[in-house]
Amino acid sequence: MRSYHVDSGAGIDGLAIREHEDPVPGPGQVLVEIRAAALSYRDLMVLRGDYVLPVRPDVVPVADGAGQVVALGPGVTTVRVGERVAGTVFPSWQDGPFGIQHLPQLGGSLDGMLTELALVDETALVRVPEHLSFEEAATLPCAAVTAWNALTGDGHGLRPGQTLLTLGSGGVSLFALQFGKALGARVIATTGSKAKAERLAELGADEVIDYKATPDWAGRVRELTRNHGVDRVVDVAGVLEESLKAVRVAGHVACVGFVSETAPPIDPLVLFGSGATVRALAVGNRAQFLAMNRLIEEKRIRPVIDRMFLFDDAPDAFRHYASGSAFGKVVVTRGAPLGQS
Repeated sequence: MRSYHVDSGAGIDGLAIREHEDPVPGPGQVLVEIRAAALSYRDLMVLRGDYVLPVRPDVVPVADGAGQVVALGPGVTTVRVGERVAGTVFPSWQDGPFGIQHLPQLGGSLDGMLTELALVDETALVRVPEHLSFEEAATLPCAAVTAWNALTGDGHGLRPGQTLLTLGSGGVSLFALQFGKALGARVIATTGSKAKAERLAELGADEVIDYKATPDWAGRVRELTRNHGVDRVVDVAGVLEESLKAVRVAGHVACVGFVSETAPPIDPLVLFGSGATVRALAVGNRAQFLAMNRLIEEKRIRPVIDRMFLFDDAPDAFRHYASGSAFGKVVVTRGAPLGQS
């Protein structure tokens, strides 16, 4: 089998393929042939050396992957050989709130999915929706689960008839748009690209704001909601003060991260005046993954894929993703199973 390896901070050029003996699953472990892996922003951070969580030396990178079960260790009862599965980013986080005990994560302190074969604990696997390809299923563990958590993980959840604001057109925002529409919400999206605005509308956005043409996009959101504000914001950019201006009184802002090295400070008066809940979150637990998959199956949702690269071309996939030009997920695919051409 072959795997990519990298040291945190080595960059894209530090990615290297190495050959290994095929691993043998131990008690409670499952051997999965990884058929596709998807890139997320946290994977770029690992390569750059600025990921906030621990990264082991010489790690197999990438948290997101999907494949087929090829062998079971002693005592495994929850999956069968031949089943199509994906791994959870935080393998021990089964349900409930996140805690320090769940810090080990794929592609960071644990080996990830940019490999031909992966050993995964059976409790860290979920079956993937039947209508999705391996490439589509590989996009779910990080971005999709994060979006689902942002919409539903506060104990109340986005409800039919409410209004959702998504920022930009990254993976989390696109999934939030798709899930928001599936949950019956009105969705307002922002982007700085006319071409991407058209794509967002095609995906179902009810209103799209070009933040380059309309710098006061929060004010435009207020106009579109009759000065009421949106019920929920999925903020992936770290512009929390603007998000607080766009959200209704006692609304909800899901803080997913920020895209620059430093995020703008928040005026406490704006935070207090909004009366809103600001919830920082990172991905989600296995129970949320399972609930999300039920909606994906029910509504026949298909992830948006920008481009696929072959396994041997994974560094080019990272370069394309890092360019910021992608609309949808960038996927590394292995195509045929091992031993087949």
